[in-house]
Amino acid sequence: MNLLKKAAISLAATSMIVAPVAASAAPAARAASAVDGQSELEGSTSWIIAVVALAAIIGGIIIASDNDDDEPTSP
Repeated sequence: MNLLKKAAISLAATSMIVAPVAASAAPAARAASAVDGQSELEGSTSWIIAVVALAAIIGGIIIASDNDDDEPTSP
């Protein structure tokens, strides 16, 4: 490779390494804004977890209580 190609590859590799470091070092200039009329739909989702757990328990009981009769009905 000639010297110009090596320099270009070296510059590209260096910029790929330095770009994320420079971006993370930039100061965050975001300010919180006041929001009027926020949604009041937030709440607890523990009841959803309880319903899913109950369904899993019922499904497990149904599968466990299955009579494993795997014999054919015809001789």
